[in-house]
Amino acid sequence: MKILILFAAVLIILSACRRTGSDATPTGQANPEWPAMKKMVREKFPDVDQVSTAELAALLPKPEAAKPLLLDARSAKEYAVSHLQNALLAENESQALEALKGHSMDHPVVIYCSIGYRSSQLAQKLKKSGYSNVKNLEGSIFEWANDGRDLYRDQVKSTYVHPFDEKWGRLLESKYWSFDPR
Repeated sequence: MKILILFAAVLIILSACRRTGSDATPTGQANPEWPAMKKMVREKFPDVDQVSTAELAALLPKPEAAKPLLLDARSAKEYAVSHLQNALLAENESQALEALKGHSMDHPVVIYCSIGYRSSQLAQKLKKSGYSNVKNLEGSIFEWANDGRDLYRDQVKSTYVHPFDEKWGRLLESKYWSFDPR
């Protein structure tokens, strides 16, 4: 009888510790979906150069002339929650071209979105328009946030990111989720 009670107690403890729902999958870089997602983006956009979050973080302290122009390819609603510091909203090619006015065709540009798909699409279009130094931020803002890097809402630090939706939001640690600016 004591063994049965002990066994039941262990089962209760284990079931209480088990994660359920969307949290059952590990988040962030540990999420097993990340490698497949990155591979899919690279295969879909083979002509788009990728830059890691660590590589971009190393480029940002450079002098203005060498610093990449950051373009956020997400929607205005997503951008309003947070973005990388000094990133310009460029939901489409015409907004991106407007943001690039005054910059040379070889000025470094890094584009990001939630996971890298929309930003790779935009990078591909800009390359076809003649811009030669355009890169996609691999893992985009989700990986940037999961790495614990700084996020901003306007010029004020933020700890939130718009998760896009439940499906794609699985790649973003839930502590960063916000569908509305805070």
